[in-house]
Amino acid sequence: MPLTQLTAELVVDGRLPYALALSPDGKWVAYVVAPVGRAGDHPVGEVWVAATDGTGSPRRLTSGEAYDSAPKWAADSLRIYFLSDRAERGTAQVHRVGLVHGIVEAVTSWSGGVSGHLPLADPDLLAVVAADEPSAEDERRDRERDDPRVWGERVRPDRLRLLDVRSGKVRTPDGFGDRHVVEVTERPDDGTLAVLTWSTPEVDPGLVEPGLHLLDPDSGMARDLGPAAADASSLVWWSAADGWHLAYIAKTPPALVGGHAILDVAVPASGPVGEHRNLTAGTTSCPSILVQVDTGTPLMLVADGLDTAIHRLDPLGPHFVEVSRVDGLATSLTTNRHGDAVAAVVSTSYEPENVHAGPTRGPLTRLTDLRPELRDIRWGVQERLSYDASDGLALDGLLILPAGRSHEDGPFPLVTLVHGGPYERHVDRLRLGWFPSGQEFATAGYAVFLPNPRGGKGHGHDFAVRAAGAVGRAEWTDICAGIDLLVADGVADPDRLGIGGWSHGGFMAAWAVGQTNRFKAAVMGAGISDWGMLAATGEEGPFESALGGSSGWEGPGPHRHDRLSPISYASRIRTPVLILHGEHDTNVPVSQAEFFHRALRRFGVEHEYVVYPREGHRIRERNHQLDVLRRTRAWFDRWLG
Repeated sequence: MPLTQLTAELVVDGRLPYALALSPDGKWVAYVVAPVGRAGDHPVGEVWVAATDGTGSPRRLTSGEAYDSAPKWAADSLRIYFLSDRAERGTAQVHRVGLVHGIVEAVTSWSGGVSGHLPLADPDLLAVVAADEPSAEDERRDRERDDPRVWGERVRPDRLRLLDVRSGKVRTPDGFGDRHVVEVTERPDDGTLAVLTWSTPEVDPGLVEPGLHLLDPDSGMARDLGPAAADASSLVWWSAADGWHLAYIAKTPPALVGGHAILDVAVPASGPVGEHRNLTAGTTSCPSILVQVDTGTPLMLVADGLDTAIHRLDPLGPHFVEVSRVDGLATSLTTNRHGDAVAAVVSTSYEPENVHAGPTRGPLTRLTDLRPELRDIRWGVQERLSYDASDGLALDGLLILPAGRSHEDGPFPLVTLVHGGPYERHVDRLRLGWFPSGQEFATAGYAVFLPNPRGGKGHGHDFAVRAAGAVGRAEWTDICAGIDLLVADGVADPDRLGIGGWSHGGFMAAWAVGQTNRFKAAVMGAGISDWGMLAATGEEGPFESALGGSSGWEGPGPHRHDRLSPISYASRIRTPVLILHGEHDTNVPVSQAEFFHRALRRFGVEHEYVVYPREGHRIRERNHQLDVLRRTRAWFDRWLG
């Protein structure tokens, strides 16, 4: 059988699973399937269900003509609640579908839409998260364009609502003031709701000012438990010898840069709560998802080097212990009410993302085959790397050889792709995506280096916090050490080196060309050129200040972030640079790209500057994704030969 050639269309027209939900009885897993690239004005998604024992074929429950997302099971394991914008594109409402009859019913028609939902143990009660419906005055102002935006005015936070599904009656508890509700979880024994809020809907400062609350859904009485740590998420209940506890994932206090931790707090029946204890202190892995187990202790999905592990909370520690491992990547972990079965999205070195399920202790069995069109492609051999930084710190990463080639055929042109974050990682999965990825270049004849420098995920907080106020310093020499190793081993041609990345990886590409002329081409995707400007204009300003080491309002300078900003070294640049950015990026605003473009133009540096209309930090539209892939490939082909 002839081999299939990998094309940009094969990449962006593929389908991916996400938002898994295991039924309480553990027999079924619901999930969403969506294309990589969006063809129209709005995304689309389909809700599917598969039997966890592998019997029968997965079954599609919704048509895929709208954006169906966030499936969650009712307590009886017979109905699935989900969000859909089928009634009005871009405005989500809660719907439900029966597992047996497959009939879809609308549950809400909330003006302005719904952002979250949780089916409760009471089969007639549904927790709904939504902003207040627009008033007549709001509609008039919108209609007449009498709508100046005044900071702090007319803020519309998401509020917790309790919907009686039978009667349609909605109650809105008033115990949270104007705080913005972001998560809700139910205590298994008596239905008490734990609620995670932000001080405001804005990411800055909301993400650094979270709070915890309790709500009795019967009486509507709320209780304030005080602040949570920054970047809190994955709120779960668990029962210990001293009573009920809440645990959640957050940045390791007190820093805003570094690894995530599992924080735990005892919740007494009355009075103040205790200390938020760090249950993962000193570990060399990083929690990514925390999952509630109704009849036991929580499960945790852990980034561990180039692989992923599942841990369970041992209440006697209390600490987490490993119960199983997944080679490569696992995401979207979900479990049943007893915690003895799990499902997750899994990808390994040469296998794309698919839904897997099985016992918590493993192994997991693949239930879906969403990318059969990739079976006959010859991938580049993907190898794990271990090496030491210049200061002796142990590092890892991946090397992908050109497809059909071996080490003996080298040296090869080498493209180094730096991950985002910096609190992210290159994991040993199939490296294929809308941003030029490892296998896309390997099938085109390049060797690809995927480094995991300090500051990233997978090696604990002490490894990750090294980037605080020091971006571009030691993480840059970590990357150089890997490139030097590949040159010395005869894999990389020192005269044909390229570098690229997206977000923080785009920053590192821009940083690299200001530090050395060894690269023949670079790609800066949604990258940072000035950390001070990013702290002032990006939606995660406090985190960016912590990474860059300072902000622009601390005095006349020079500031620490000036020394860490690629724009400060623009006069040194000789390497051709391709700059790519989304026009409506709120994470790294397009002004970062514009600043770098103007500097390169001023100094006569060969470069190309591309802005994608309607796009945010990630490129979503199919034709734009195709352009990113083709343009980046052409750029490296032009300069690396």
